[in-house]
Amino acid sequence: MRAVKRTLFMGFDVIATMDGSGREIRGGFVLVDGNRIAAVGETPTGVRADETIRGNGKVLLPGFVNTHHHLYQSLFRNVPGASDAKLFDWLIFLYDRWKGIGEEAMRTAAAVASSELLLSGATTTSDHCYLYPRGGGDILAADIEGAELAGIRFHPCRGSMSLSKKNGGLPPDSVVQTEDEILADCRRVIERYHDPEPLAMLRIALAPCSPFSVTPELMRETLRLADEYRVLVHTHLAETQDEEAYCLERFGRRPVDLMEDLGWLRDDAWFAHLVVLSEADIDKLARARVGMAHCPTSNMTLGSGIAPVAKMIDTGIKIGLAVDGSASNDSSNMIREVRQAMLLQRVRYGADALSARDALSMATIGGARVLHREAEIGSIEVGKAADLIAFDLNDVAFAGAQADPVAALVHCAADRVDFAMVNGEWRVRDGRLVDETLYDLVPVQNAISARLVGR
Repeated sequence: MRAVKRTLFMGFDVIATMDGSGREIRGGFVLVDGNRIAAVGETPTGVRADETIRGNGKVLLPGFVNTHHHLYQSLFRNVPGASDAKLFDWLIFLYDRWKGIGEEAMRTAAAVASSELLLSGATTTSDHCYLYPRGGGDILAADIEGAELAGIRFHPCRGSMSLSKKNGGLPPDSVVQTEDEILADCRRVIERYHDPEPLAMLRIALAPCSPFSVTPELMRETLRLADEYRVLVHTHLAETQDEEAYCLERFGRRPVDLMEDLGWLRDDAWFAHLVVLSEADIDKLARARVGMAHCPTSNMTLGSGIAPVAKMIDTGIKIGLAVDGSASNDSSNMIREVRQAMLLQRVRYGADALSARDALSMATIGGARVLHREAEIGSIEVGKAADLIAFDLNDVAFAGAQADPVAALVHCAADRVDFAMVNGEWRVRDGRLVDETLYDLVPVQNAISARLVGR
């Protein structure tokens, strides 16, 4: 058995704990014992450690929590024909390329996208894996293998699509499954992979793709299965005006009202996007205490609109940030997403709509709350997981920004972490992935991407 290692972090310009009081410690310390935070304070008197990390000119934070992604889409960045399209047209165009994905493509994409997330500060990520091409193999297993290779804390969602074009949906037949197949595999995946233990590195959620890709019955059956196994549920919701028009035409209900009818407005559900909302919608979501994965860059890229986050902050809605899929963001950079979230709310609601610390809070403890893991991750507190990141301000981009080092990360456009630790293990040091073999996957991913895009 490997001996437990103790790591002392000290001398940082600021330790931004992101705890309930927003405590920020100048020149304090954090002691990590194994995979947990053992102590946090002002002066490390008498502390013994195997390794000491000194942080002059750096800011220490809890790792970011990315609440919505499609890791396979890192194979399809900036694809002509899709990069300037609205959501429904974008989906229809790309489904014909996505149907060629198999296990190797999924494993490689998951490892590469997770590595990109780690380099930009995310130590935990969700993945909405809803694409299961016929003949593609065990896609979710490959997704999990890729994320584990990168070393990120992982919350994959066993997604699903059951409505193809012939049934009124958008995808081709080759990427949808029967509802019996979906439910049976959801059960298999939970029993094989879901780890409910504290500080678990792998947990499963269930996630029908959207109201326009599955039937109402599958939405209901998914809830029953989630209740049986006590796992979270997730889906896209209220992303575009086109989605609202579709729901009104097909169901006679707007998206949030439809979710209410189906029983999905509940504390253990979280929704990606939530852009097209009325005041009544916000009230319903708040009363249900649902979670939200806010995806500002994706919403801008697809022209979907601006989610009314500023109106939702002081409600019961749990708000986290997300990069969304790289085919609608073209990046998996979490710290950039923090800045986009702040700026986009100011465009719509004014300069005081969202502060840098508000945005950082969404990326840390906010995301932890969305995934119901606020007791384990999302802040620097004793007993929580040793998921820590640091940004180095000794760079020309931050020259003159020392008056507020924490806000400088957002206002001055930080791009990459100096280091990232996940569950007590180093994943990034000196701005580089510790496992250098992950860089070897870049040309592999490029070759796979060229083949799939060329389809």
